[in-house]
Amino acid sequence: MNGIKPEASAGKSSPESAAMPAKASGPAGNFCTCSSGRTGMDAQGIGETAGASAPASGAEASFGESEGASASGSPHEPARWSANGTAEGPAEAVPDAAAAGSAFAMKGEAMTKKLAGGIKDLVAAITESYAEIPELIKIEAEDQISRDSILSILDQVRSLVFAGFFSQKPLKAGYIEYHVGELLEDLTFRLQKQVSQALRHKDPRPADPETEAAAITRSFLGRIPDLRRILATDVEAAFDGDPAAFNRDEIILSYPGIYAIMVNRAAHELHLLGVPLIPRMMTEHAHGVTGIDIHPGASIGHHLFIDHGTGIVIGETTVIGNHVKIYQGVTLGALSTRGGRLLDGVKRHPTIEDHVTIYSGASILGGATVIGEGVVIGSNAFITKSIPERTKVSVKNTELKLLSDRQQPAEALQEEFWDYVI
Repeated sequence: MNGIKPEASAGKSSPESAAMPAKASGPAGNFCTCSSGRTGMDAQGIGETAGASAPASGAEASFGESEGASASGSPHEPARWSANGTAEGPAEAVPDAAAAGSAFAMKGEAMTKKLAGGIKDLVAAITESYAEIPELIKIEAEDQISRDSILSILDQVRSLVFAGFFSQKPLKAGYIEYHVGELLEDLTFRLQKQVSQALRHKDPRPADPETEAAAITRSFLGRIPDLRRILATDVEAAFDGDPAAFNRDEIILSYPGIYAIMVNRAAHELHLLGVPLIPRMMTEHAHGVTGIDIHPGASIGHHLFIDHGTGIVIGETTVIGNHVKIYQGVTLGALSTRGGRLLDGVKRHPTIEDHVTIYSGASILGGATVIGEGVVIGSNAFITKSIPERTKVSVKNTELKLLSDRQQPAEALQEEFWDYVI
C-alpha cells in the first residue's frame, strides 16, 4: 500500500468497495485506495481535477454518487479507474458532462440568434447611411486609387534614387542593369494603372485615360536622373549644415527631412504633369511619417536643408530658392483662407529667396511676402510683410527674471545681435 492506509468510512465498508482492487493510480501519478473511498489529498485531487472520485461509502460519498451515480454511470456498479486516473466505461458514463455540454450549446445558439438579430439591424442602419451620404462610399468605382500601390510606388522610386541603400540584399555591380530594369518594369505597370485611375477624377475627364497615363508615366520615369541629381544636393546640404551628421549614409538612411524632400520632389513632378490626387497622397504619407507637411505644388530649389523637421508646413504656392535652411516648427503659410475655393490658383504663400535661414517656430505668411536673399529669420518670428535682403530678423528680446536662493530676484535683458526688429 506504499505506506498509505485507507481512512475509516463511517465504521464499515460497502460490498462494492470490497470488490475493488487494493489500489489504483489517480491523477498526477498519486495513488489512492478504492476499498473505502478517499485517502486524504489523493482522492480529493481525483474528485476535483478529474470531475469524479473513486466510489465512497457512508458520509464520504464520491462526486458520482452524490449525483445519484458513480463514475461508471450506475449507483451500484463500482468505478473502474485507468492508470492515468480517468474513469473507464461507455460514453454514457458521464451523463452530467453531456448534459452540461448540451445546455451550453443551447445557450450559445440562443446568443447567436440574438447577436444575429442585432447585427441585421446594425447592417440596415449603416447601409441606409450610405444612401444618405454617398460622398463617403465607393461602390463599383472605376476611378478607385489604391493607397497601398501608391506607397509601393514610393518605395520603388526611393530604391531607384538611392540604389542599394534600401535593398534587402547587397546590390552587386554586375547586376545593376538587371536591378534597374526589374524595378522599372514593375514601377511602370503600377504607376500607369494608378495614374489612369486618378485621371478619371479630372473634370473634364480625358477621352482616353489609359493612353494619357502611359505618356505621363514615361515622362515621369524619364525625370528620375534629374531627380537624383537634385536630391544629391539636398544630401550635401544636410551634411554641410549639420555638425552632428556622421556621414552621408546616416543622412540618407535616417534623416526625416531627406525622406520628406525626396517624396515631395517626386510628387511635385507628377503634379507638374497634371496628375491629380496621387501627389497629395504621397506627400501626406510623408507628413504622417515625418511630421513634415510640404504640398506637392510648392516649388523648391536645390540644396534644401530641413533640420529636425517636425511641425514644418510649406504651402501649395510657396516658392523656395536655393541653399535654404529650415528648422522645426516653421510655417510658410497663407495669410488668410477666408476666401475658400475662390483662392484656388491664387498665390497665397510666401517666396523665400536664396541663402535664407529660418529658425524654429517662425511663421511667414502671405502670397505677397518676399524674404530677400541672405535673410536670417530668428525663432518664433511672425512675419506678414516682405523683408529686404541680407537682414537679420528677430522678435524683440524679452526680459528674463533670474531667481536665486542666495540673492534677490533680478531682471536681465538678453544681448541684442539682430539689426531688424519686429
